[in-house]
Amino acid sequence: MNFKVAILQMRSESRAYIKNTETIIEKMKESAKNGADILLMPECFLTGYDLTIGNNEALGDNDDCITKLCEAAKLLNIGVVATALTKGNNAPQNSAFIIDKDGNIIMKYSKVHTCDFADEKALESGTEFKVCDFDGIKLGIMICYDREYPESARVLMLKGAEIILVPNDCGSMTPRVNAISARAYENMCGIAMANPNGFNAGKSCAFSPICWDKNGICIDNTLVIADEFTEGILYAEFDIDEIRNYREHEMMGNTFRKVKAYSELLNDEIKEPFIRKGQ
Repeated sequence: MNFKVAILQMRSESRAYIKNTETIIEKMKESAKNGADILLMPECFLTGYDLTIGNNEALGDNDDCITKLCEAAKLLNIGVVATALTKGNNAPQNSAFIIDKDGNIIMKYSKVHTCDFADEKALESGTEFKVCDFDGIKLGIMICYDREYPESARVLMLKGAEIILVPNDCGSMTPRVNAISARAYENMCGIAMANPNGFNAGKSCAFSPICWDKNGICIDNTLVIADEFTEGILYAEFDIDEIRNYREHEMMGNTFRKVKAYSELLNDEIKEPFIRKGQ
């Protein structure tokens, strides 16, 4: 069984909700024609990554834009990861909806690691990492800054994720791409990331968790990686049967972990040199 992810490398327009929705549907049509199972877009694509949007301007779960994407998913028989600034309890959240091929919202995830050192401090953080079943494949979501923390992917793996999808919007991508590859290796999860194109940006990518063959010979786990500037869709195909076989035999992920030594991971005390203003 193969799982084909269409990865959109493109920047949307701020507050152009209707136009961005139309763009997504166009890209869903293109992706479906190319046999993709799901379309992954960058962070906050529907609304634009505009942090001046207040809670009253953020999208509700039943907004017409979301409904139209659900209808398109059912019509085109393709899933989509729809990203937007959404209504929270007291402030907007940075969210991703996974819509399945029947047009159902099967998961909504809100970014846990908001960038509280910058404008995202105005957002309401999510409180948990989530996994859902998409056509028999366990999918998890990390949004942008989430992937800077190894714990994000680790929790998703522990919850059963086989493929992790990453809506992203940032620059200085080379070390971040390397980290995505490492997250795939250490958790034995496939990972795909969509980032807007532009100077010092782009580099949307996907990595297999399989880093050596049956003889222990290292292989390149890169499935696809874009350049900085090209706008468009790239495709990553994950061999789910091969990944599952690899996960059943190799020694990363949740194998031989000495969790009794991990108590410091739950200690919220912050010491120098990690103390920051406003933290």
